[in-house]
Amino acid sequence: MAKPRHPAADVAAGPTADPAEYGQDAAVALLFDLHYTSMLRLAALLGADDPENVVAEAYYQIYRKWRKLRDAQSAEAYLRSTVCNLTRMRIRHLQVARRHAEAPSADLVTSAENSALLRDDQRVLVDALQRLPARQREALVLRHWLGLKEGEIAAAMGISTGSVKTHTARGLAALTQAMEARR
Repeated sequence: MAKPRHPAADVAAGPTADPAEYGQDAAVALLFDLHYTSMLRLAALLGADDPENVVAEAYYQIYRKWRKLRDAQSAEAYLRSTVCNLTRMRIRHLQVARRHAEAPSADLVTSAENSALLRDDQRVLVDALQRLPARQREALVLRHWLGLKEGEIAAAMGISTGSVKTHTARGLAALTQAMEARR
C-alpha cells in the first residue's frame, strides 16, 4: 500500500508545485511549517517590536488571498513582502504614537496657589482676547492656534499680508498690555 504523499514534498521541490492541488488549509499549514521561522527572523531583523504578531497577521492575509496566488513560489514571495509591509506599518504607527503621546509634566505636583494663578492668568488672557476687535482676534487665532503663515491667514481672512501683519502686531500689543496691567 502506497503511503499518501505529503504536500511538503511537492512545495519543497520548487516552482512545479501548484497550491491548487491542495486544500487551502493544508497549503497554508505547509507554508507555515516551511517558512515560519525565517519570516519571524525577517520581522525581527526589520525591527518589529512584536515579530510574532506581524508574522501571524501575514499568514492570515495569505490565507485570505490564497485563491489569487499562482504557485508556491509566489506564496513565499507574497508572504515575505507582507511581513516587510506589516513591519514597516507597525514601525510607522509607533513613531506617530510616540510623537503624539502626552509628555509627562515636569512639575507633577504643583501647589494650589500656582494652579489658581495659572488658571486666573489663562482666564485673563482669554478675556483680553475676547475684547479685541474681530480682525485682530481672528488673525491671532489663525496665527498662534492654527499655526498658519501670513499668506495663508491673508487668504483665509480675505485681506492683504500687510493687513495681517498690522492686525497681528496690534492684537499682540493689546494682549501684552492686558497681561502686564494684571501683574
